[in-house]
Amino acid sequence: MAVVTINHPPANSFDLGTSREFARMIEEVEGDNHVRVLIITGGGGKCFSAGFDVRDAGNAEAIGEVIRLLWTKLDAFHKPVIAALNGHTLGGGLELALCCHFRVAAEIPGLKIGLTELNLGIMPGWGGTQRLSRLVGRSEALEMILMSKTLTPEQALQRGLVDAVVPPDLLLSHAMEKAERLAERPPVAVRWVLKAIAAGEYEGLEQGLAVEEQGSVFLRGTRDQDEGMSAFLEKRKPVFKGE
Repeated sequence: MAVVTINHPPANSFDLGTSREFARMIEEVEGDNHVRVLIITGGGGKCFSAGFDVRDAGNAEAIGEVIRLLWTKLDAFHKPVIAALNGHTLGGGLELALCCHFRVAAEIPGLKIGLTELNLGIMPGWGGTQRLSRLVGRSEALEMILMSKTLTPEQALQRGLVDAVVPPDLLLSHAMEKAERLAERPPVAVRWVLKAIAAGEYEGLEQGLAVEEQGSVFLRGTRDQDEGMSAFLEKRKPVFKGE
């Protein structure tokens, strides 16, 4: 497992330097075969991330180019990604969380989750108009975006925007426990499942089904499949090695 912490006070927002450094961290995790699950969280405790750093407005175009590519990479990442929302998750910060496969939020009074860009006369530009509705539905997404409506962690849980709400001191341990369970799953099969789902979302149902079929054929020749079948017959827990 790998934990990447966004540490850019005071709001863990993304300027050009932070964006590029974050991209390097994600590339490192992507290329590390020993890492099976990625956890993303925020440093400092006040914010998971507030998105775009307005202090670096002069680099807005360059930041957008880096972030849009990176968020799409995460949305189709071949390893499970968990967002541990330890503080306010707003604007581009929520757009980042929407790209993760799982989201768990800290039960903190006053914690806000939303896409509030319209308060500034702008709009979500890092994928929020497309990805929010996948989780909460079209009407709720429009309500949140057009009215800059924010949700509490409990409201986000009710709407399916987050998967769990836990006390702040248990947030990372909860994410780690989930990551441990995911890390025990067969890595090659996990990769193909994520690839098939991403293909369906980005390229349509027909392509998603085609990738699913390709994955099913590929997995028949893996050692992980042999291990899974043997463990089932021997009534023991399988040990998958990603082979």
